[in-house]
Amino acid sequence: MIRDLKERVYATIKRYAMLRGGETVITGLSGGPDSVCLLHILARLREEMGLTVHALYVNHNLRPQEVPLEIEFNEKLCGDLKIDFSVKSVDVRPFALEYSLNIQEAARELRYAALQETAIEGGADKIALGHNADDQVETFVMRLLRGSGSRGLSGIPVKRGKIIRPLIEIERKEIEAFLSAESLSYVVDSSNLKTDYSRNRIRQSLIPIMKEFNPNLTGTLLNTVAVLQEEERYFDIIVTKTLMKLISRKTEDRIELFLIPMENLDAVVLRRVLRRVIEVVRGLKGISFSHIEDIINLIRNGNSGDRLNLPGNVRVIREYSILVITSEMPFKIASYSLDPPGDVVISGTEMVISASLEERFDRTGDGKSCVLLDADKISFPLTIRSRKRGDYFYPSGFGRRKKLQDFFVDQKVPRDQRDSIPIVLSGDDIVWVAGYRADDRFMASDGTGQSLRLIIKKGKK
Repeated sequence: MIRDLKERVYATIKRYAMLRGGETVITGLSGGPDSVCLLHILARLREEMGLTVHALYVNHNLRPQEVPLEIEFNEKLCGDLKIDFSVKSVDVRPFALEYSLNIQEAARELRYAALQETAIEGGADKIALGHNADDQVETFVMRLLRGSGSRGLSGIPVKRGKIIRPLIEIERKEIEAFLSAESLSYVVDSSNLKTDYSRNRIRQSLIPIMKEFNPNLTGTLLNTVAVLQEEERYFDIIVTKTLMKLISRKTEDRIELFLIPMENLDAVVLRRVLRRVIEVVRGLKGISFSHIEDIINLIRNGNSGDRLNLPGNVRVIREYSILVITSEMPFKIASYSLDPPGDVVISGTEMVISASLEERFDRTGDGKSCVLLDADKISFPLTIRSRKRGDYFYPSGFGRRKKLQDFFVDQKVPRDQRDSIPIVLSGDDIVWVAGYRADDRFMASDGTGQSLRLIIKKGKK
């Protein structure tokens, strides 16, 4: 029995290139049948593949009566198998409350974080988890009931990053038969017996009914998942190639996409493009099909300046020629006072405004990020603040007064960025819209006695 199961798991490992040999592997060990089975299989493959295996138990601080016994059981099991064992503790309830997650979601996030952290600390190449074929089927059914698209229905990935799932093609009944035949004990997590979790209800109530209609339900749905996973891999290639043509600019939490090409994209591809971008800037938690459809409607029917506020602080903004998807929060700068010579660091940004006096007129400067003003026309100290309703100035080269609001529109400055642009004033008069234009009334000229040079730049003081 153990040889047959070991060979099948080994075949899965090779088929999906989970391990090549010689790796250090962290395996999640709860003490339940799946994780115990996986640990025994890895222990048997250890010499054959030259693996170094470590086990981690994550204490979620949810079952104080059971946890000490589980830790004792796992510690003895690892001792018998000569496998290093460690424990990490996480606090699920406060985390769930802070991020508005249910207990299972919070436990999963913290468990994965603990595994990743342990892998980094121990220099592990892979993280092996005990998900089996029945877990895959339950995930498919659960997501089908939620209305997931083909990506969600493609189920639990066989591998992703460092994470591998060697038991993903093995049914739960086979795992239990293997443990029974080999007289291998395990512990039962009481939370798996509760019916107040949707996955448990699906496992205990819905799946048995579905198997009355199709006794080979597990095999049938696994084939469906396999097809969907292949199709998703194909779509991933298309999405990657499409994004290479669409991205105008990209930072860690902001991506700008060219609008015109997106307007003509087929909805099947566009949905996937949008989901990929949102996943990069924030993650997909809370983002539903209807949210994606709202974005598509914004692309095809919206006006410049229209925007959507989505879960997770994701904002989608339609600008003049681009679509911005960002998790950056709108930022309004504080007020500052500036006397030359001196610098002001704009808090919350990387911007620094420098002021210096010069005795001669020097035309050097681009008129935007570096301007030269007539110091004799200016009252010190200068004031730096964000825009206010009713602001106006005389943009250099324009020849007449212009509302600041209209100037920003002409310059195509996105609405959500306007409060973060420093406005420099002498008394009540704007002398410079930092980074954009100086006021014509205060510009230095050949007849200027003393000049004031203002520079805005990125960096720290």
